[in-house]
Amino acid sequence: MTAAASVPQNRLLGISLRIGAATSFGFMAAMIKLGSEIGVSLVELAFYRFFFGLVPLLAWMAMTRNLGAWRTKRPMAHVIRGIIGLSTMVCGFSAVIWLPLAEATTINFAVPLFAVILSALILHEPVGRHRWSAVAIGFVGVLVVMRPGGTELPPVGLAFAVAAAFGGAAVTITIRQIGRTESTPTTVLWFTLFSIAATGLFMPVFARGHDGATWAILVALGLFGGVGQLFLTSALRFAPVSVVVPFDYTQLVWAVLLGWLIWGRQPAATTWIGGAVIVASGLYTLYREHKLGREKPGPEPL
Repeated sequence: MTAAASVPQNRLLGISLRIGAATSFGFMAAMIKLGSEIGVSLVELAFYRFFFGLVPLLAWMAMTRNLGAWRTKRPMAHVIRGIIGLSTMVCGFSAVIWLPLAEATTINFAVPLFAVILSALILHEPVGRHRWSAVAIGFVGVLVVMRPGGTELPPVGLAFAVAAAFGGAAVTITIRQIGRTESTPTTVLWFTLFSIAATGLFMPVFARGHDGATWAILVALGLFGGVGQLFLTSALRFAPVSVVVPFDYTQLVWAVLLGWLIWGRQPAATTWIGGAVIVASGLYTLYREHKLGREKPGPEPL
């Protein structure tokens, strides 16, 4: 992918693409939950997310004439990224299966907060009191959503959600390190192929026959995930990070809407309150990064 600076900037297009990405990931989460409820195993859900998601990725590579994206000088770095990314995705899928969509989505918005901590610990980036304060306040919001001590939300689902958010931050750090020498298409392609191979090893055990409706859900799962990834990546070509990333939070709108339409579930007041705190702290963290000239694109959503 060419650098964003070499592409004419179009902020409206960038914002539209980012909203398209959030919408795609919102529907992808709904497909995960629907598939699980009709008996599709977690292994199958992960495998078909990448298998069918490979279709739009290859089409995108062909249209952009970037068929050499598979070439890399750091294969082991991609393997490590693949292990971290796939583990994170499994936790994220599990959170969606165990929790209502709104709560699983809201807790995942804590990724930037964990990313600040890991940036300080691993990359030794200076973190001032403003960002540390935002992180602390953001985690208070996470606790409000989780409602410890008086919650109907299953603890195992909450544990998976927090693990997925932490893993998403680890993926962010890993991508930033790989991104110094590898292009975005190369990183995405290697992660996709690694995940297909890794989950494919278990398919002989977990794969089952499905009816047409179930296959439609699995195909939609992969396509929504693949298209969402492409929209996410493309948005940064046309607009700065600080402009497009705030629109990631529109995924929560879809989580609430789909949770209500499909499962008749409305988020508790604590989810709205905690979500508002998490979003505010995340936006303030992004503002500080932008002000310091260190704004980053953030993690790849699952």
